[in-house]
Amino acid sequence: MFMIFQKKEANIDASLYQGQSKVKEIWRRLRKSKGAMIGLIMLVVMAVALLGAPLFVSYDSAINQDFSLMLAKPCKEHFFGNDGYGRDIFARIIYGGRTSIGIALLATVASCIVGSMLGAIAGFFGGAVDNVIMRSLDIFMSVPDILFTMAVVYALGASFTNLIVALTLAYFTNYVRLVRSEVLTLSEQDYVEASKAGGAGGLRIILSHIIPNAVGVIIVNTTLNVAKIILYESTLSFLGLGMPSPTPEWGQMLSESREFMRNAPHLMIFPALAIVITACSINLVGDGLRDALDPHLKS
Repeated sequence: MFMIFQKKEANIDASLYQGQSKVKEIWRRLRKSKGAMIGLIMLVVMAVALLGAPLFVSYDSAINQDFSLMLAKPCKEHFFGNDGYGRDIFARIIYGGRTSIGIALLATVASCIVGSMLGAIAGFFGGAVDNVIMRSLDIFMSVPDILFTMAVVYALGASFTNLIVALTLAYFTNYVRLVRSEVLTLSEQDYVEASKAGGAGGLRIILSHIIPNAVGVIIVNTTLNVAKIILYESTLSFLGLGMPSPTPEWGQMLSESREFMRNAPHLMIFPALAIVITACSINLVGDGLRDALDPHLKS
């Protein structure tokens, strides 16, 4: 009995060691990518700024109007100047980033979970289950993503939750096809056949073997999708389908700055830079992760 316990303990220690070694190897290869490290540094700085926003500037300055500061240019008191209502642009970018990135992250996680499970079920079970899921997916994909999200938000109303729902429904389709193709390959592996022979159920095999072995592809796709969803969410806000005013949001800031493009270009420059820098940094990290997780690029 004691020897069996020792053997199990040794197997657990070995699996933990292998997991730690794999993470270290991925991190070593990720550090070789200068673009990925630049993107990661920018994301860390951005995360510190967003999470510690109350330490830098108050939320009231982002929503309270002061017409005496209308269209004020950047200065020591207001780093990025003030908008057409006298609100501090720096504060609105910081708190707007919390809104825009928060919606993008939650929508990405939700679409990843829904799409990955549907893709795994379709690829593993096949037959009628696969046909029903994939034909239903064709209906979703027949409508352009931006038009679909606009229709959902317009029907449900603009709010934090409804934006997440709309973006999730628009983006879960990417994961279904991606995970399904991975599952079709993984289902033929020996360890999956051994689990079937051992009497393991379909759901257990999917959660224990299929999804963990497809997690590399899922992570890369998830990282790249965050940047896309940030752009989509900003587009919806620009079109007036984002969070209701005065809640700060990057797309909404761009929309409000259109009438002041000539007299006060800083109203448009700073939120546009925030969107571009965020999307670029996430894409750089995503590209680095793709290379680090690719088994054909080991070095």
